[in-house]
Formats: sequence, structure tokens, C-alpha cells
Amino acid sequence: MLESSCLMDTLKKGKVAVALSGGVDSAMAAFLILQEGYEASGVFMHLNQNDGQAMEAAKRIADRLAMDFHIIDLKKEFENEVIDYFITSYASGLTPNPCVKCNKKLKFGALLEHIDSVGADFLATGHYIRKKSEKKDGCLSFKIFKGVDQKKDQSYFLYTLDQTQLKRLLFPLGEYTKDQIRLMAEINNIQALDKESQDICFLSGKGEKPDHNIFLRSHLKLDSGKIMDYEGRIIGTHKGFPFYTIGQRRGIGIGGTGPYYASEFDKKSNVLFVVNRFDDPRLYRDSLISRDVHWIAGIHPQTPLKCSAVIRYRHRAVECVVENGEAESLIVTFKEPQRAVTPGQSIAFYLDEELLGGGTIHS
Repeated sequence: MLESSCLMDTLKKGKVAVALSGGVDSAMAAFLILQEGYEASGVFMHLNQNDGQAMEAAKRIADRLAMDFHIIDLKKEFENEVIDYFITSYASGLTPNPCVKCNKKLKFGALLEHIDSVGADFLATGHYIRKKSEKKDGCLSFKIFKGVDQKKDQSYFLYTLDQTQLKRLLFPLGEYTKDQIRLMAEINNIQALDKESQDICFLSGKGEKPDHNIFLRSHLKLDSGKIMDYEGRIIGTHKGFPFYTIGQRRGIGIGGTGPYYASEFDKKSNVLFVVNRFDDPRLYRDSLISRDVHWIAGIHPQTPLKCSAVIRYRHRAVECVVENGEAESLIVTFKEPQRAVTPGQSIAFYLDEELLGGGTIHS
């Protein structure tokens, strides 16, 4: 029997640390926790020197809600676990997913370990996901489901969570839409930073493509090379593989005959192959291999497994069959060919609304 993850389910007694980012989602997570009558404090992950404004906003929110406020210094861990991973992935010709890594190593790793130091039993965050518990043979286990707001659902980033972590985690926003959360904040005069989470939080500016490229230039040795089509024609020069992802059009500066889309990287010859149609068959794959696989239940499901998969954030889920491959990898075969399958990105597996687990796209 599945039960709702509303706080009474998991939280009998105990104190809650709320991860405050300075934004409205984490602020309202704290508000909802307090509304349930529980004692709570705010914690802020200090990750780099650019987060001073967010830290101040988080402190104001904690003051507004009459909560203690704690700064957890995780700059060293962030550098070692997330930024180094980001750089080495691109250096290896992969497109990283730093949010998945940060959730695994920092927010639900180092931060969850640190909440004991502030006297908390549980950690609450502003993620739009739902957690539910299941009792079977006297044992309690936990499952993750997509948030009610499908546009804001963040379950894709959380496939690395395990049962031990889930036992101590609360997600108060899962049953709400973003519009409801904004309205609730306005009614209760809770002011937060007017920002949405950006794709790469440690970049300067807004974390957009120009900031991304500047960061890569400052951390990697980039070798330019030929841009070619599949007929062997040289049609331009690329600036280095890390500036491109499969299926990308933007940034391929070939004038006059475009548009062109990145299709394949030949590392040996340092050639970027392109196609000039958005729907060119060479941009599509009907299968992939995934590694570093994790199942939330802690048990590998029976295969072949029929489920659905998401190959990038906010991408439409597609039906697939999952089978065991070599060296603990998975072979995923799609019902419909998928465009721009990108090594280094994450794939998440679902059964209807339930998140089963996921892994890294290898090839």
C-alpha cells in the first residue's frame, strides 16, 4: 500500500533543516514545513565566491520565518566533485550533467551529512518531486514520483537517491504547481530572489552559452579542426569539441549554406561532422548504452524491462526496453528513434509517474 509523502508520513518527530538557496521554491519549502508545526532551521550551501547575493537572500528568508540560519561551507567539495567533473568530462569529449553530480555528491551527500551538526533529523528541499512510502512485511521503503507540475518536475536530476537518503528527505512542493507556490509566497509576503535555477550555477552571469564558453577556454586546451559533411567536403573550422553538442545548430559558424547541425565527433582526426537537416537520420538513434546505473529501490529490476526513458531534462519520455549489457551496463532500445542522444548526459527510467532509476549515457 502506497501512502502520500506528506510530512506526517515520514516525520513523526524531529527537527528539519531546510536547504535555502535564496529563491522562492526553497523559501516556500521552509514555510510549508513550519506550517505543519515542526521545528526548522535554514541551511545554505556555500559553494563558491559568486553566491554572496543568494546567501544574503537566504538569510533574509530565514529571518522572515524566524528560523535559525546556518552556512555550510562546501566550496572545496564543490570544486573537487562538481567543477573537476565538469572540466574532465568535456576534456574527454563528453557533455556533463553537473546538476545530477551536485545532487548526488553535495546536496544529498555532503549537506545531508552536515545536518547532524545543526541538530536536524531531516533535510527538506524545494524540488518539485513527490516521495511516497510503502510498507511491506513490516519494512518501510520509499519511492519517487514526478511532481504534480509537469513543467517543473525535477525527478530527472534525482535518480541517484538511495533508500538511506530518502528516509531523511522531505519534498514539500511536490503536490503544488509553481504558480501556486508563487501565489502563496505573495499572499504571505515572503520575498525571495526573482530567479530560476540556472543550468550551470557556478558560471558567471546567467550561466548561458557565452559564460559557458569563456569558462571552458580558461580551463581547457582547445584544438580547432575541420568541419566536414559526410560527402567529405570541408565546410568550415570548429573551435574545439567542448563547444558543441550532438544536434546543436547554434555556434556552428558556417555562412551561406546553413543551417548545419553537429552530428558526430571524430576524436582521432579532430573532425566535427555536420548535417544540414534538423531531421537528418544520422542525428537519430534507436538504442544506447548506459553505465553507472543506479536503481532507487536498491534492487536491479528483472530484465527485459519495459518502461519509459527521458534522455535530457524536459525531454518527452519515450517507451523503451531495458536489457542487461556487458560490465553492468544497460542496453536501452527505444520504441521511436531519439534525436541527439548525447554521451555524458543522463538517462532516467520511469514506470508511469514513478522514477525507477537512471544512469549515464555512454554511447
